[in-house]
Amino acid sequence: MEKSVLVVEDEPLIADDLSFYLKDLGIDHVDVSLKYDDAMDKLSKNSFDLALLDVNLSGEQDGIHLANFINNKLSTPFIFITSYYDRETLDRAKKTNPYGYILKPFDKQDIYVNVEMAFHKMTLNAYQKPDKFFVKDKEGLTPIDPADILYVEAFDNYAKVFTGDYSYIVSHTLKSIENKLVPFGFDRVHKSYLINFAKISRISEGYIFFGEIAIPIGRAYKTEFLSKLSLL
Repeated sequence: MEKSVLVVEDEPLIADDLSFYLKDLGIDHVDVSLKYDDAMDKLSKNSFDLALLDVNLSGEQDGIHLANFINNKLSTPFIFITSYYDRETLDRAKKTNPYGYILKPFDKQDIYVNVEMAFHKMTLNAYQKPDKFFVKDKEGLTPIDPADILYVEAFDNYAKVFTGDYSYIVSHTLKSIENKLVPFGFDRVHKSYLINFAKISRISEGYIFFGEIAIPIGRAYKTEFLSKLSLL
């Protein structure tokens, strides 16, 4: 099967090296973007099997902003490339669930290992990602499609899962549920709330709405959440 990879790197010489290593690895189609806007355009118009994202792009938007766009709109797997991490950047990067990290300066073996591992992980995820989750209720185990969940609210060591028609109490922490639902497009927006990004009806004055239901955006989560929004 042919594979395609997008390289987003603002240093042309490094971008050329990455492109060469990927083609040497047997990647059929390698596309390169030197700028954030060009990368956004290519991601919106084309389908890629993998993206290599330089974290420290020049300009206001960086590779982590691209990663957030990918998670919310495309679900394309990606690997970060970076020369350094400060604590704030590392925390932002971890939340996007990358398939790997490549540290500069790198050699072709670093690229081979990370790319091969990423494609291996994709293959495993294709088999392991569940279509439904099951929750206990009075009747036994009830299946829930992740796409039907609006949001999840924390109650101490328990959580309440809300769909359009029902709510379910589960004996897990919100963090535990977050780890399972993030791959399905969910996002933590408050210490007590996890929301389904695809189900948002509007955002207004510090609240996310699902119809008439208002969920507060926590101060510690606001900047990161707003950076994920694609504005016209």
